[in-house]
Amino acid sequence: ITERRLIEEQVRQLAFHDALTQLPNRRLLNDRLIQAMAASKRSACYGALMFLDLDNFKSLNDQHGHEVGDLLLIEAADRLKSCVREIDTVARFGGDEFVVMLGELDIDRVESTSQARVVAEKIRLTLSEPYLLTIRRDGKAATSVEYHCSASIGVALFVNHEASPDDVLKWADTAMYQAKATGLNLIRFYDQNI
Repeated sequence: ITERRLIEEQVRQLAFHDALTQLPNRRLLNDRLIQAMAASKRSACYGALMFLDLDNFKSLNDQHGHEVGDLLLIEAADRLKSCVREIDTVARFGGDEFVVMLGELDIDRVESTSQARVVAEKIRLTLSEPYLLTIRRDGKAATSVEYHCSASIGVALFVNHEASPDDVLKWADTAMYQAKATGLNLIRFYDQNI
């Protein structure tokens, strides 16, 4: 019975978490976003969804290989978790894309925007600090690579089920692409009027 429970827990972990970073995956993120939107409807408090894409990640993979890229993704995941509250969600969306969901902000849109901006800026600064990645390859001495990588961040606020979870993700993704197009290592908030 114990072995069976252990196997069931492993299957559950694989179904809802990214194998590399141990962060929630898209499926669990979607579930948490639905819950956060329902809580927002009850409390009238805003939430925020941030879509992040690591800048210059491909060049690390091209220069040093996917194993080193994986080390950076793991370190980036740890840094992201250190920037948010316990009640917030950090998820790996795929590749070098991450999503951060902040719940229970404020009932005022301006104050909620300000709170989300503070967290986004903390994330931007934390992710842009140098990464010291230790490469261990069979039969060779370990070597270290210092790498500089930043993130482009798109932020979308949500409240009271005004949109679907897919819409909120698209809004944050659109804002992230605006940040990338403007010059990388930037934060952009989604504006429906643009």
